[in-house]
Amino acid sequence: MVIGPDHIPADWDDVTAQWMNAAIRARHPEAEVADVSLLVRDDGTNRRARFGLRYAAGNGPATVFLKAEADAHRELHARNGNLFNEAELYGSGMALPVDHPLPYRVIIDRPALDYVIVMEDLAARGGDPRDATRPLSVDQVSAGLHGLARLHAQYLGFSARTHPALSWVQTWAPTEGFQVGLRRRLPTGLERAGGLLPDAVRGLNGDGIVDQWARFVSTLADGGMTLLHGDAHIGNTYVLPGGDVGFLDWQVTRRGNWSQDVGYFLMGAMTEDDRRAHEFTLVDDYFGALDASRGARSGGREERLRYRASAAYGLAIWLSTLGSDGFQSREVSLTLALRYATAFVELDAMQALAELGV
Repeated sequence: MVIGPDHIPADWDDVTAQWMNAAIRARHPEAEVADVSLLVRDDGTNRRARFGLRYAAGNGPATVFLKAEADAHRELHARNGNLFNEAELYGSGMALPVDHPLPYRVIIDRPALDYVIVMEDLAARGGDPRDATRPLSVDQVSAGLHGLARLHAQYLGFSARTHPALSWVQTWAPTEGFQVGLRRRLPTGLERAGGLLPDAVRGLNGDGIVDQWARFVSTLADGGMTLLHGDAHIGNTYVLPGGDVGFLDWQVTRRGNWSQDVGYFLMGAMTEDDRRAHEFTLVDDYFGALDASRGARSGGREERLRYRASAAYGLAIWLSTLGSDGFQSREVSLTLALRYATAFVELDAMQALAELGV
């Protein structure tokens, strides 16, 4: 649903009623926006803003949410292959059978390394965004896994040939572009975490942790390829009043094995105690939902190995984030780094990787 060509606002103050009309009329043809008001802006990892809309004719949403690329992170996101993924995905019009914000309009400016997405304001549906300081319950994690199972089942085995509209989706690989940033920031993350990390993690040092990340990511190019959210940590989730769990921020969308989404989501979304008590039941629950959707193979020994190995992914990502400034708060980054570090040790992720042959 790419509508354009059109300009990307240089500043949120440049968003006019005429500009917004083109977005809203894609889904509400009779709507005529009389004026727009900037309610909230947050220029951090991305440029984000919420706008209120008043109509001269017809009906449409009372508020919308806009997202664009932040100046400081364009080159980084271009280097690691994430810059246009969410915009491309929403613009493709492909169905996503997991709750997500409804897109109204997508504009991409490739030469300027920029985009803008006009999307649903989830607050209108009572969406409750979560982060690591407000973990999900076991039932909520189960709901999120069921959503991921629907997504994975629908796109199981997809390729550029079977889904040309998704031909741009990259297969997960431990690219140099991704590793450069991790290796640069991980030593600072280790220093900031201090003695809170398990000895086995601190003993690996920054390069060793990235090496384990790369080993795991190398396993994602086989064994049931599907469309992945790619960044399904708790900070990209929201809970709806009926108990369903949805997913935001599809910028790291990839093609790959289910384990990256499932492990990254499950290990970071709940407390360590809840994970220990329920993780393998929840993994089996995911496969039960996958089976019901597509008749896929149930979880077995290899699937448990893949789940255990996936702790290497979250460990590197969140120690690196902890070593950065301007992406996430220290509290959120440290909480998630410790959750994945604990899982990495308790699930013996390195042994699982060895048994997977990497």
